Amino acid sequence: MLASYGLAYSLMKFFTGPMSDFKNVGLVFVNSKRDRTKAVLCMVVAGAVAAVFHTLIAYSDLGYYIINKLHHVDESVGSKTRKAFLYLAAFPFMDAMAWTHAGILLKHKYSFLVGCASISDVIAQVVFVAILLHSHLECREPLLIPILSLYMGALVRCTTLCLGYYRNIHDTIPDSSGPEVGGDATIRKMLGFWWPLALILATQRISRPIVNLFVSRDLGGSSAATEAVAILTATYPVGHMPYGWLTEIRAVYPAFDKNNPSNKMVNTSSTVTATHIKKFTFVCMALSLTLCFVMFWTPNVSEKILVDIIGVDFAFAELCVIPLRIFSFFPVPVTVRAHLTGWLMTLKKTFVLAPSSVLRIIVLITSLVVLPYMGVHGATLGVGSLLAGFVGESTMVAIAACYVYQKQKKKRNDNETATEGEDSAMTDMPQTEEMTDIVEMREENE
Repeated sequence: MLASYGLAYSLMKFFTGPMSDFKNVGLVFVNSKRDRTKAVLCMVVAGAVAAVFHTLIAYSDLGYYIINKLHHVDESVGSKTRKAFLYLAAFPFMDAMAWTHAGILLKHKYSFLVGCASISDVIAQVVFVAILLHSHLECREPLLIPILSLYMGALVRCTTLCLGYYRNIHDTIPDSSGPEVGGDATIRKMLGFWWPLALILATQRISRPIVNLFVSRDLGGSSAATEAVAILTATYPVGHMPYGWLTEIRAVYPAFDKNNPSNKMVNTSSTVTATHIKKFTFVCMALSLTLCFVMFWTPNVSEKILVDIIGVDFAFAELCVIPLRIFSFFPVPVTVRAHLTGWLMTLKKTFVLAPSSVLRIIVLITSLVVLPYMGVHGATLGVGSLLAGFVGESTMVAIAACYVYQKQKKKRNDNETATEGEDSAMTDMPQTEEMTDIVEMREENE
């Protein structure tokens, strides 16, 4: 039962997880009630498509191939997985609705409310699991216990965020956006802004399965391969702890940068400049790097975390030390990517980010193929290749940001030149009129 639910949930997050990036649409585009209606309409349509997709997977041969054949599970597990996938059909819509309103709340600086909603989600899931375990569902349909708990958590989170929006924001924003913020956003612009971010998230989700596959094949499916995949499974969550939160830095620029016209509508007690944002980003990166080196380079600290939190034995924990130390270098590319992505989101130029996701996969696979010839194998191969993918992605994001910056600089220079030309023409006008008056006075005197 647990395997069926876990597989169904993983597939759902892979196929429809990018809908959660609609948080950034709410953060950047929603300046009026009309904009919010369009964002919600997008989520309704996307939710309906997701529900149809879930139904197709549950009842068609495509689902049998993806679940039974591709994942090599038996008929019993495959059948329960498809049933769980069907039960989860409405979850992507609820999740996306919650994230859309979370983005609007973040835009208006209600980050504490967004955090409380996420914590309430987790608490609600734990409470409902405890309640449902004492019901008849445990005997009749145990698969429904985690699924219903997931729905109840999402319902609590979505309700909290929607109520927070209606109480704090709905009455303060106009019915439609004025020209000072670029007018009302169109659905086409929203989707054009969203799809590169969704593509990036999808490539991030697929990176780890690719790593596990190549690491396992490199060691020939032996017991060493099983051990390497187990090490990767244990090190992923621990290695992610000190730097995972850096991804949220990309929300800082759209929420605070005063060069973003939509932020002029939001009342703030103090002005935040680009310099402040850069300093804040640097401090976050320094803090993350410090945490990484304290946790993973101090003797016996990482082993203790793995033994006490993950629950592995000490001998296995020692095998995880080198992969965890490689994770120490992740904060730098992650911070660069997050900071520049936030700046590009403010400018609504996310389309230039699309190549970075492609380059990440190319660099990742290239590293997984080349590094074994250099004597790198096992979990070290997997984490090292992930780092190479991150560096490649961040480099492409930096190149894209430089391209946009140069275009902006050229546009500003052209505008300044045009303005100077107009000023020069205006300055010349009075001189011409003055000369005409002098000529007329001479003619009168004659």
